[in-house]
Amino acid sequence: MKKLIAQLMKFSVVGVIAFIIDYGLLVFLTECFHIDYLVSATISFVVSVIFNYLASMRYVFTHKENMSRTREFVIFVVLSAVGLVINDVCMWAGVELLFVDYRITKLFATAIVMVWNFVTRKIFLDAGDAPQNADVSSAQNRDTLEHNDSESSSLDGQ
Repeated sequence: MKKLIAQLMKFSVVGVIAFIIDYGLLVFLTECFHIDYLVSATISFVVSVIFNYLASMRYVFTHKENMSRTREFVIFVVLSAVGLVINDVCMWAGVELLFVDYRITKLFATAIVMVWNFVTRKIFLDAGDAPQNADVSSAQNRDTLEHNDSESSSLDGQ
């Protein structure tokens, strides 16, 4: 449980930085360049995902040894693409259907996508304790073999 809490804390730090990139770029593109909020939201989301991939896979999640970095990146991109769809649908619904300002809508969209990101990355990309479990399993197998050898040795001596 301590490891999960520590991982959630790291994920939160990375997420806050990614959110600042995402939200800042969204407002900057929309207000300064008068780009449509949905186009700005898509651009800012993609930029923040690149940062998020680099930071998450370095500081938050443990690389699965049996997975190539290419496959890891492809899975990350696919999960992020679904997150982008969730983000853009939330943005559109909030602004067009509920008539909420895009800056406020983005806060809610981010919260929803954040849950999606953590859960799916934890399931598909995080090795968790796998290396440690493999070491424990090997040690247990070795202990069992040694125990069996000592039993057979004592039987041989009888």
